[in-house]
Amino acid sequence: MSSPAPATVSVRSLLRRFRRNRRGTAAVEFALIAPLFFLLLFAIIEAAIVFFAGQLLEQGTADSARLMMTHQAQDSGMDETAFKTNLCNRIKVLFNCDGGNLANLTVDVKVFTPGTEITITDPIVAGSLTGPFSYSVPPSGSPNTIVVRAFYKWPLFVTGLGFNLANLNGSQRLLAATAAFHVEP
Repeated sequence: MSSPAPATVSVRSLLRRFRRNRRGTAAVEFALIAPLFFLLLFAIIEAAIVFFAGQLLEQGTADSARLMMTHQAQDSGMDETAFKTNLCNRIKVLFNCDGGNLANLTVDVKVFTPGTEITITDPIVAGSLTGPFSYSVPPSGSPNTIVVRAFYKWPLFVTGLGFNLANLNGSQRLLAATAAFHVEP
């Protein structure tokens, strides 16, 4: 019959050798730090993409609004769907709005006569995109002020991990762009 003393000594010596062995410590340390590192990396990438998408939406809205400013939209009888399609063609590099998927894109075009107060309401109420949104094209030659706003619900992925850019329910960020101008005579 064997005594338990030699087994205890071998376990102690095994633990002592394990503590002294430094091989693989870099891998263990990286395994501890890697989740935080990748979380931070993905959060930075997502914030950069959201910022870039917002800038693309701003530029696309300004370019599409120029069609109204120069009477091209009025002369061609451009309706809301045609305006959204034009805007989508300018931003479809990053946005999912082409192929009949214009529902992701919301457009608000309002005409203000000279002397009236221009009021712009916050489109986010209780975490949801709310209207009223309208699409009214100004008559040619009018001295009206036109305000064109475009909205897109951008899906976020890193928000579930603690980094939250969302301003809408459902882990979404509302990207908004505005262009205001007087119609050229």
